[in-house]
Amino acid sequence: MVIIMLWDAFEVIILPRRVTRRIRFARLFYRFIWQLRSILAKLIPLDRPRANYLSYFGPLSLLLLLATWVTGLITGFAMMHWGLEDQLNVGGPAAPFSTYLYLSGTTFFTLGLGDVLPLGRVGRDLVVVESGLGFAFLGGVVTYLPTIYQAFSRREVRISLLDARAGSPPSAGELLRRNGSDMAALEKLLADWEVWSAELLESHLSYPVLVYFHSQHTNQSWLGALTAILDTCALVIVGIDGVDGGLTRQAKLTFAMARHAVVDLAQNFNISPPVPARDRLPPASFTVLGKMLIEADLNVRYSRETEQKLSELRRMYEPYVEALSEYLLIPVPHWFQENVTRDSWQSLIPDWLDGSTQKFR
Repeated sequence: MVIIMLWDAFEVIILPRRVTRRIRFARLFYRFIWQLRSILAKLIPLDRPRANYLSYFGPLSLLLLLATWVTGLITGFAMMHWGLEDQLNVGGPAAPFSTYLYLSGTTFFTLGLGDVLPLGRVGRDLVVVESGLGFAFLGGVVTYLPTIYQAFSRREVRISLLDARAGSPPSAGELLRRNGSDMAALEKLLADWEVWSAELLESHLSYPVLVYFHSQHTNQSWLGALTAILDTCALVIVGIDGVDGGLTRQAKLTFAMARHAVVDLAQNFNISPPVPARDRLPPASFTVLGKMLIEADLNVRYSRETEQKLSELRRMYEPYVEALSEYLLIPVPHWFQENVTRDSWQSLIPDWLDGSTQKFR
């Protein structure tokens, strides 16, 4: 038990790479409690209360995992003391297991009370080993938690910046419409999101618990932002005329990095894409999207070949996006805003100022 807990904590806290072994304590732990949590979440009919309910899962599950490791280590050392039948300084030779559990707990947390001590040499050696491991484990946890929240904060900065650029929730159509014909700004934005996708892949594979951490607003998510960027890149690559070579190349690079992230994250959780996947952009919706972009001074290619190429690109990532959405209960954004909604930054603006914010958009 002690070896299993220590090795699992080492892989989760210290090892800076993905562990491909399927049978892991942390993996089984999260699979069990997430299934239980998701079953209860599906019983909540409204989207906002369900999102608020799920937002507590990431931090609480992390604390529960740490508590489970500590409980396993304390119990494991107590069982070793009990199995060795160490004589204690609290009476007869046959102490109850609860006394050994108390000895292990005070030793692990290095309390130094000294009211229960083993009298044998092997038992004293175990006390020294456990106190050292307890000190090192608690020190590792102290450094692990800030790393988790730093990675979470870096992820959320880009998502917040996308709010005024692509709406809430973000969509490729709204991003291109608001950007208009400024291709230089779009190229820089896609370059920034290439870096963000790489950071997301590295952090969420090293610390998988981050996929359960929700954004500050219920209409924003890391999966929604990643999907909107993939949609935008696909449109720029095959569907818009007048795009220079630099923007096309950047769109391909960002698409490759973002697609790499979404596929690897799906595989890391052993999620199989649904077959067939839901069609997020039927022909009628593609026509509406094209008209919206034309009104924003963008030249959209209307042809059977363009629609076929776009469909081929979509098949490279949409099944994995849908699989992650179904597993994590995070909605996937549409290709464009079907109804006019306020952005998150506009949520606290009174109605009498709403006209000014519409002009801003």
